[in-house]
Amino acid sequence: MNINMTLIGQTIAFAIFVWFCIKYVWPPISTALHERQKRIADGLDAASRASRDLELAQEQAAQTLRESKEQASQILEQANKRSAQIVEEAREQARAEGERLVAGARAEIDQEINRAKEELRAQVASLAIVGAERVLEASIDEQAHRKLLDKLAAEL
Repeated sequence: MNINMTLIGQTIAFAIFVWFCIKYVWPPISTALHERQKRIADGLDAASRASRDLELAQEQAAQTLRESKEQASQILEQANKRSAQIVEEAREQARAEGERLVAGARAEIDQEINRAKEELRAQVASLAIVGAERVLEASIDEQAHRKLLDKLAAEL
C-alpha cells in the first residue's frame, strides 16, 4: 500500500465527513445553541425585570408601611384627643349634675326654712292670742286678730 493513497483516501473521507457534518449535524446543533442562547438571554432579561419589580415592590411596601405608621399615629392621636374630650365632657356633666344637686338641695332647704318660718309665725300668733286673752282676760275674736297678725308677719 502506498502512503500517498492512504493519505488521499483519508483526506477524501475526512472531507466527506466534514461536508456531512456541515450539511446534517451542524444546523441542528447551531439551532439548539441559538435557542439556548436566546433562552438564557430571555432568562437574564426576566431576572433583571424581576429584580427591578422586586425593588419597586420593596419601595412600595416601605412606602405603605410608612403611610400605615402615619395613619396609626394619627388614629392614636385622634383617639387620645377624643378620650380627653370624653373625660372633659364627663367632668362637665358631673360638675353640672353637682351644681344641679346643690341648687336642688338649696331650694329644698329654702322651702324647709320657709315652712319652719310659717309654722313659727303660726305658733307665735297662737301664743300672742293666748297671751293677749290672759292679759285682757277676755275672749278675742281669733279671725280678726289673725288677719292683723298675718299683716304684721308679712311686714317682718
